[in-house]
Amino acid sequence: MKANSIIPVMTKEVVSISPNQDLLDVKHIYEKKKWHHHIPVLEKDKLVGMVSLVDFMYHIAGAGIDDDHEVYKTLKVKDIMTPNPFYLTTKSSVEEVAKVLSTQYYRAVPILEDDKLVGIVSTADIINYYLNNTL
Repeated sequence: MKANSIIPVMTKEVVSISPNQDLLDVKHIYEKKKWHHHIPVLEKDKLVGMVSLVDFMYHIAGAGIDDDHEVYKTLKVKDIMTPNPFYLTTKSSVEEVAKVLSTQYYRAVPILEDDKLVGIVSTADIINYYLNNTL
């Protein structure tokens, strides 16, 4: 592993969804406090999109928390996801990811190895890395 490898920084336990899942599944993921606010969308193990909490909230405006609301059953993940998301690989350094997160509109970056999702790095992960390694 090269110096400043992103591997120790990234979150390896990533919850993902498929494009054909209902928004209700996304709602249930976001109701869990443990997970990031960005969910990779996989189709046959290939990264095809991302859903952010902002994307989700925009599309459910007014739906509330009732699981029976129509929007949760009629819209699919593919209807709200950002297709063809930006990603980096496990060969990326912490500095590379930090630069992307600080200069682009991304707040989380999926990390791939051999075209498979192996993790995700958020701005919080990068901030924690620098706090733990510079103080």
